[in-house]
Amino acid sequence: MGLAVRAGREGMEGEGMIELRLSWPPSVNRIWRNVVLGRSARTLLSAEGRAYFEREAMSVLAQRKDRRIDGRASVEIVLHAPTRAQVDIDNRAKAILDACTKGGLWADDSQVDVLVIRRAEVLRGGAAIVRAQEIAA
Repeated sequence: MGLAVRAGREGMEGEGMIELRLSWPPSVNRIWRNVVLGRSARTLLSAEGRAYFEREAMSVLAQRKDRRIDGRASVEIVLHAPTRAQVDIDNRAKAILDACTKGGLWADDSQVDVLVIRRAEVLRGGAAIVRAQEIAA
């Protein structure tokens, strides 16, 4: 395991925990686009959002190795920004949770009852470490 995976491990450890490493996610502000079609306004997934979800869903699928969370979930996200620039960490969580849903980690991210997001050291290229486990309802 590299440095990025070990950082902040005190939060969630135990049997049944699934750990994934995803690429640095786009901000929620860049995933969605508001457009007007005819007389109605619509919110659409951006090209950047589509590319991220396609790539990361495949990564989640490969890393989870047929493991899946069927019940309620607790999730810890450790964010390693690619630079020292200011980052709103809450703007990254939606993309990560949606990628986990698309990759089959759970049926829907509405199963997540506990969500912890933590900032860690800067890592070239950035990364998001996801630790998820099923919890009692």
